[in-house]
Amino acid sequence: MKIDGSRILITGGNRGIGLALAIAFARAGGKVWIGVRSPESPEVLSALKEIGDAKAIRLDMSTRESIEKSLPEILKLEFDILVNNAGLLTGGLLEEQPLDEIYSMFQVNLLGLTHLSHAVIPGMLARKRGKIVNNSSVSGVMNFPLASTYSAAKTGVVALTACLAVELRGTGVSTLTLLTPGVKTRMFDEIAVKYGSKMDLSMLEGVVAPDVWANQVIEAVLDDRDVLSPKGFTRAGLAFARHLPKFFASAVSSKFRREGF
Repeated sequence: MKIDGSRILITGGNRGIGLALAIAFARAGGKVWIGVRSPESPEVLSALKEIGDAKAIRLDMSTRESIEKSLPEILKLEFDILVNNAGLLTGGLLEEQPLDEIYSMFQVNLLGLTHLSHAVIPGMLARKRGKIVNNSSVSGVMNFPLASTYSAAKTGVVALTACLAVELRGTGVSTLTLLTPGVKTRMFDEIAVKYGSKMDLSMLEGVVAPDVWANQVIEAVLDDRDVLSPKGFTRAGLAFARHLPKFFASAVSSKFRREGF
């Protein structure tokens, strides 16, 4: 899909992967808006300067009601590309994860993403042009200990986007699932806090820089791909990961230890 001249909304575009994506889309000629909770905050103003030609729009993904408040302005702007990037991380033993954090994560990572897509698709269909880019994760196809709730949400994103791809076939509107690998961001650094005491994280070495991943996303959009996997992760590898052979599951699980058992 053409990026130059397209109107693009990126949720959570003020830091991490979202900021890298905003910069990459702007450099490709896109007219970028970043959806953020506080457009006037110093962090957002700094991000806008870094992106260049971009604007911020108030968009709080934390509740159904807050999303609804932003929809009139979002729909008026008639975005060509929606990048559902905003996300939260949960981790740890299921019974030890705070329920409030679990609910908040599902709201932002899956329910909010679904709500926003639901809102913009009718306009895209009417214009016969558009793309929904949903940021999932390798955790959406590879299920590890301590990632139960996060993996469940990201698996939901993979399934939702795959279903949408079929529903939108032939309409001029398409989808792109991002099976995002370990990208060096503030959220990535939280993994050590949530997982590190119970799991050997040495396997997480060799993470990808945000700008490198963002440039791969740009290529995938321009090529109208439906799935972007980490480099070297082929469709065969994706199918392999979905069924996660026992020997691989055992290798990963061997890094995990539950105290007292």
